[in-house]
Amino acid sequence: MSVQYPRRRATAGEKPGNEPEEVKLQNASKQIVQNAILQAVQQVSQESQRREERISDNRDHIQLAIGELTKKNEKK
Repeated sequence: MSVQYPRRRATAGEKPGNEPEEVKLQNASKQIVQNAILQAVQQVSQESQRREERISDNRDHIQLAIGELTKKNEKK
């Protein structure tokens, strides 16, 4: 999702390549928003991965416990 800002035309007396202060602020604002979104997406991804690892670990422990109970019952 991209935010579109209206472009301002250069006025007489502005040197090519010199961005007006407003454009610099808009660009800085866009960069801040993009960084915040990227950081939020990375954080959600990491939390999701940790949750999946915990679920997988719990499944492994349950399978081990079932296997041990099965062996005990077979010995009886």
